[in-house]
Amino acid sequence: MTNLSVNINKVATLRNARGENLPDVVKTALDCERFGADGITVHPRPDERHIRRSDVLSLKPLLRTEFNIEGYPSPEFMDLVLKVKPTQVTLVPDAPDALTSSAGWKVGAHLEQLTAIVDSLREAGIRSSIFTGTDSESILMAAKAGADRVELFTKPYADLYPTRPHEAVAPFVEASITAHKAGLGVNAGHDLSLDNLRFFHEQVPFLNEVSIGHALICDALYLGLEETIRRYKACLA
Repeated sequence: MTNLSVNINKVATLRNARGENLPDVVKTALDCERFGADGITVHPRPDERHIRRSDVLSLKPLLRTEFNIEGYPSPEFMDLVLKVKPTQVTLVPDAPDALTSSAGWKVGAHLEQLTAIVDSLREAGIRSSIFTGTDSESILMAAKAGADRVELFTKPYADLYPTRPHEAVAPFVEASITAHKAGLGVNAGHDLSLDNLRFFHEQVPFLNEVSIGHALICDALYLGLEETIRRYKACLA
């Protein structure tokens, strides 16, 4: 089974636009769980332009599904995740001012840093996932670093899918096989949507989890959150 983790960053972006507590980020996360989500993902950035540290602290004792916190492993980020101890931490190479994740780690170039981070997560009982592209070298280096999983950056798939779906998915099939043979679990995320998720899921083996935020929250504006989650889960059935 492939789990659906709902990224609620965009809910926090909308809340922060007015400086009040509408929509309520914690209530939305709990509703996502109630409607069938298998996990909740947040990405607390240093400027707190969407998810805040206080959101992370509020969510942890209330969530009943897997809690995935993604971010660049700065000292401040690591202090937060080691305090909260979510189910999973996804390590991304984003600069502090990045609009969104735009590439995976070149793991070999950061092997010492990532190995130390993964070691500290393991000691705290936290599953680690390293955000990568489909290149086999980075995937194998993630295994060498001791990570539990990789998360494949799927924007290249989403961009090519409308015109050449089989060509778009082929590198991800190979990457997932490579990761599985190396003993890694496989997550995926970025620009996955109701348009392209079912095909991705049908083609890519060993897929443990997809993390979806922007498209899912946009769909919820038209379909409602409960129906949206139902449709995304149906793509993974």
